Amino acid sequence: MVSTVVKRDGTEEPFVIEKIVVSILKTGAPLDKAREIARRIECNFINVDKVSARDLTKAILTELRKANEEWYRNWIIFDRAVKRRATEKEVEA
Repeated sequence: MVSTVVKRDGTEEPFVIEKIVVSILKTGAPLDKAREIARRIECNFINVDKVSARDLTKAILTELRKANEEWYRNWIIFDRAVKRRATEKEVEA
């Protein structure tokens, strides 16, 4: 099971599923759906020790888009406005 996230700057931090849940909650998803999506994402990386932040974001956005297009858009808007990141382009690459 994944235990480490390699961030965009190359640093590493422990994989914490609650961080994914909180991020999904910020999109407008209810708690039960946020937990469900986070568990699915965790299962995507069950056979790896480390995952890149980019791959993790890709998995989150894929699940968000399947669950609710508005939550997906809210994530993209937040990343663009607050983090100054073109996440949608990053994910397509």
